[in-house]
Amino acid sequence: MAALIALAVLWFAWLYPFAFRAPHHQNRENITVAGPTRVGLLLECIAIAMAFAFRLPPQPASAWYRLLPAILLASAAIPGAWASVTHLGKQFRLHAGLYVDHQLIQTGPYAIVRHPIYATFLAMLLCSLLLMTPWPWALASLSVFLIGTEIRVRSEDRLLESRFGDEFRRYRRRVSAYVPFVR
Repeated sequence: MAALIALAVLWFAWLYPFAFRAPHHQNRENITVAGPTRVGLLLECIAIAMAFAFRLPPQPASAWYRLLPAILLASAAIPGAWASVTHLGKQFRLHAGLYVDHQLIQTGPYAIVRHPIYATFLAMLLCSLLLMTPWPWALASLSVFLIGTEIRVRSEDRLLESRFGDEFRRYRRRVSAYVPFVR
């Protein structure tokens, strides 16, 4: 029960900047591609639900091999989420899209991965899987999540390439999508 409460607190700390610090209601001209984003987000949410639905029996305190990596992942994900929202600023959107005055952000966490929000979301999922989910269900959840994330990444990358052309292509060659150092 303590692990579940701790996990809920970690998820709240990760979710906070998206819910309360990101600009949600912007009245600027924009192009939006909501369909793929909604499908991808739905798959990501199904993966999270799987992580919480298919639970391990209570673990003894000696399950450090699950706890230690979970703590490390959450320790990176939470400040990464806050930094992502801060650096993205007024470019923040729930659905894939571009504002008329959109800029290609390449600073802060965007210098490490092109989609740091997805990277931190993945880290939080892995944290949850480590603490709560049996391996077969963890692999299924992770697979569903990665499919959803790939849909979202490809949709956003197409939009960014259509707007920023060669500048985005150079950025894409230099910076991984959402797993650091993995092309």
